[in-house]
Amino acid sequence: MTLDELKTVTNRLYMRLQSRRRPAEQAMAYYRGEQGALQFATKEFQESSGKRYDGFSDNWCQPVASAGAERTAWRGIKLPGSAVGRLSPDESLLWGALQDNDVDAQFAQAFLHAPIQKRSFVSVWGVLDGPDAGEPSVMVESATQAIVEYDPEVRRKRKYGFKVYVDDKWEYGTLSDADYIYPMRRPLSAMTGISLSGIISPQVSAMMGQSDLIVPQVKGRPWQLITDPIPNHLHDVPLVELPYRPMLDGKGPMSDIQGVMSMQDAVNLLWAYMFNAADFASLPARIVMGQAPPKVPVLDENGIKVGERTIDPKELTAGRLLWLPSVDAKVGSWEPASLDGFSRIIEQLVGHIAAQSRTPAYYLMSQAGMSNVSPEGVETGEAGLVMKVHASQEQYNGGLRDVAVLVARQLGEDALARQCRRAQIIWKNPRNPSPAQAADAFQKYLAAGFPFEYLLSMDGRYSPAEITEIMDMKAAEDKKTADAAAKAADALQPVVSKTDLQAQVTPLAGSEAPQPNSKVGVR
Repeated sequence: MTLDELKTVTNRLYMRLQSRRRPAEQAMAYYRGEQGALQFATKEFQESSGKRYDGFSDNWCQPVASAGAERTAWRGIKLPGSAVGRLSPDESLLWGALQDNDVDAQFAQAFLHAPIQKRSFVSVWGVLDGPDAGEPSVMVESATQAIVEYDPEVRRKRKYGFKVYVDDKWEYGTLSDADYIYPMRRPLSAMTGISLSGIISPQVSAMMGQSDLIVPQVKGRPWQLITDPIPNHLHDVPLVELPYRPMLDGKGPMSDIQGVMSMQDAVNLLWAYMFNAADFASLPARIVMGQAPPKVPVLDENGIKVGERTIDPKELTAGRLLWLPSVDAKVGSWEPASLDGFSRIIEQLVGHIAAQSRTPAYYLMSQAGMSNVSPEGVETGEAGLVMKVHASQEQYNGGLRDVAVLVARQLGEDALARQCRRAQIIWKNPRNPSPAQAADAFQKYLAAGFPFEYLLSMDGRYSPAEITEIMDMKAAEDKKTADAAAKAADALQPVVSKTDLQAQVTPLAGSEAPQPNSKVGVR
């Protein structure tokens, strides 16, 4: 990569990452229930009561995003030609390397962040030092810190990857392509002695064939290459994107809570209106008609009346005493306002959230009738969620195969890396049948002739490693049962002596029984 290309690519990717960062951080804030100020409220309500409800949120974004993520789990990988369910030596090597990197916990985070922030990322490299030096290092990255650029002609081909992170003093960036890794950093604030035009690095300039190297800069703060470009032994961009619901219109993936956020703002505003109404109109109120506000005399230090003052209304309500000297005074009342209208609208909005996000209604609303729904009814209600999870799994498959390819290359297994391109990603079954339903289906398939090992793999609750262990245990039990049956059969066989056997021989009709040691002729 030439100097101009390095500058152009770094600036382009960084600015594109910056444009994604704000929406991604906002989506995560909504997931956490940190929406901030009320939206859609009138200016008058904002001025009078808006601040009062800062920090309050009836958070529906969290269950919507979590519903699918809780049912998405990477169980294993099946290479072409390997047995169903059983781990081959190559699969054991590959999956073991992923397990060393805490694949279950890390990818659970990736599958949660992607529906919220539209995408998540996975970086693969080698451990740099220590006893595990050279072993694969797999790290899940946030959409606020990483970006991948693809070849404009072959859209699945990763062309560049860029990762950014900060510490107390520096902002670090790592640009990568198929040939080199470019580690760089820049100060979080302006540093004396560094011009805005950049820093000259003679070593890198000599390597690149430039007379000098001006390190790329963004927003007036220069990037400084930490080391010379590092050769990329993986021969591919070591950063993989896991997009959620990618689109073909060029606008990128979609978030599960993208449409829920506005509905969440509307729900929060209605709660604020309801709380406000509860303060002012939810209790019966008294009104005095035909009577001026009561007054009390004002006395001087000698007890002589020098004037009058109106009684503070707070004193009247606190003392529960009202003085009405006028004969025309009347006391009326206002009936309390009903708040049911607010609650019905909120329930309707939450129902829209459930329908639009394909989240089962009982995840969002507590209804007494749900306690009487049959398991079949629950499964029907979850059909939309299950299909959405299946669709997301298909979208993740390509990225996870790319991760497996990078891990295999880091292990030095090029043949295994080629196999990983056609590997099958094994997922947890997003369906959640009751134990009785699962056992009944299993028995029916078994009676129909399906192999036991195949049914375990199709069940989706067991990883290939667990299936291997289960089949080994089943084989040991079957052998033990067969040995016991053979031993019992041998015990039932009668013990017959030679004398008893001769006594049981019946002579043929019309002939004498053959004598011992006599010869029997055969015609």
